[in-house]
Amino acid sequence: MHIPNYFKNENIDEVKSFLIENSFGILVNQSGGKLIGTHIPMELESNNGKDVLVGHISKANPQWKTFKEYQEILAIFSGPHTYISSSWYAKENVPTWNYIAVHVYGNIKIIEGEELLNSLRRLVDKYEKGRENPVSVDRLTSNTMKQINGIVGFEIEITEIQAAYKLSQNRNQIDHHQIIEKLEATQDVQGKAVAEAMKMMKKQRSE
Repeated sequence: MHIPNYFKNENIDEVKSFLIENSFGILVNQSGGKLIGTHIPMELESNNGKDVLVGHISKANPQWKTFKEYQEILAIFSGPHTYISSSWYAKENVPTWNYIAVHVYGNIKIIEGEELLNSLRRLVDKYEKGRENPVSVDRLTSNTMKQINGIVGFEIEITEIQAAYKLSQNRNQIDHHQIIEKLEATQDVQGKAVAEAMKMMKKQRSE
């Protein structure tokens, strides 16, 4: 991913937190002589001290059939994004787009049996936490759990992470403040989220 230097985020702890909070991404690899992508949750975990992504796809999805042949994959994760009007700048310039995006590269392998079951348990527990009537894999009937036969689990050993946080870092203080004000005044959820991300980054960089 092309990232101008002032938009690169090399704070790995910050990027890992983003991946945990924005785990729904796109898994991309080769299949049938072309690139194929699947939109799925992929959870950031640690396995023997190595960072990994864990997830699963439907067995009916042909993408998994090339995991052994083409082990190198790309997982793409997106955060908030919004249009930035140049009318918010002190001086004339072109409009742009603010966004957060993370590309994760790695090598994939299929997981099965107890390893797959444990990954499903962790996934469900993460998202059921705090709910009024939380679902638990351990409390599902054996008949329901037969559906595990219809999925293929995987683990991706991460080899590289690229993170782009394009949040108007290249603008002066006056423009930066004005952009945040305009985004906070909008009714757009994405715009408000970008404003929060801009404020958070500014705070972190000043500490």
